[in-house]
Amino acid sequence: MANGQLKTDAPIVKPCPARLDPIFSLRPWGARSLAPLFPDKTNFVQPIGEAWLTGVECKFANGPFAGEKLGEAWREMDAAWKGTAIDRGAGFPLLVKFLFTREKLSVQVHPDDDYAARNELRAGGRGKTEMWYALRAEPGAEVLLGLKPDVTREKFEKAIADGTAEYCLEHVPVREGEAIFVPARTAHTIGAGFVLCEIQEYSDLTYRVYDYNRRDASGRTRELHIEKALEVLRFGEQSGGKVDPVRIERGGLTETYLAACRYFATEKWEFQQGVAAASSREHFDLLIFLEGNGSIEWSDGTAEYGQAQPWMIPAALGAYEISARSRTALLRTYAPADMAEFAARLEERGVERSRWSRVVYT
Repeated sequence: MANGQLKTDAPIVKPCPARLDPIFSLRPWGARSLAPLFPDKTNFVQPIGEAWLTGVECKFANGPFAGEKLGEAWREMDAAWKGTAIDRGAGFPLLVKFLFTREKLSVQVHPDDDYAARNELRAGGRGKTEMWYALRAEPGAEVLLGLKPDVTREKFEKAIADGTAEYCLEHVPVREGEAIFVPARTAHTIGAGFVLCEIQEYSDLTYRVYDYNRRDASGRTRELHIEKALEVLRFGEQSGGKVDPVRIERGGLTETYLAACRYFATEKWEFQQGVAAASSREHFDLLIFLEGNGSIEWSDGTAEYGQAQPWMIPAALGAYEISARSRTALLRTYAPADMAEFAARLEERGVERSRWSRVVYT
């Protein structure tokens, strides 16, 4: 009791679509202009490589958590926001970025959850499985992904020492609109000439084995992590690679199902006028608008969306509609409770298991 009044529980924060403001990160391989995705981000003195859309330091731009950082707001959110199947005690599960590559990234690998839990608790203890979706790809653009069949640990160690590590990886040409799935423990690098949307476990663990001897303004090279990389690298049979998507036309909406795994499921929506949708009680959704503008409308509110914006759709929002004023393309991604929802969604649309199973990674 305080001031003679009975103390009551804090009111529940009513869920609504909430937009996040990105944070931009310097990278030596990045670009000095982020147009046309961010038309006002040009003429940088130093190259920008990444726009973090769901970093825990990103702030909400609207809604009840406006001005708060995602990491802080996440601790306050209940199941109406997060979803009934999301571990409320764990950190935010998905990290989404835009990548802008004017040069090659380092040859690198990410650990899996088991290794990270045993060796990287101070860095969050999570591994890093990811996917890339190509928004832009210059002619001839490619990624290097997975070790060639004849590459042994001894051969790769020698290649690292010789500065030829990239020649041990498979070359994968990538065009605009294609997606790549990258399991943890897979050697990779991204070539020049891309704008990518990267969706991944929330982890920033990267073990670099070769960085082309690049130096910063002070003449320092970036740190390499060769010993750890060799501990986690998958030799022999490789997995992941270019996605073979499932595309469905229904009404004025094109749905392209890109990839689903235990960490994330991702699909692309394209439409000219509008689309009706509904949230899932089990998990929140992230809508990453790649192009277009219009409004998101729900039972008791509306908000304007635009290009390059990430929106969090709370689990308990229910039915909502996206009304487009111009052609709109977005990526919808979420952390699935299991693959059953993903499978059911496709089966409801008449897609046979033999087709949808090709985008499910176990």
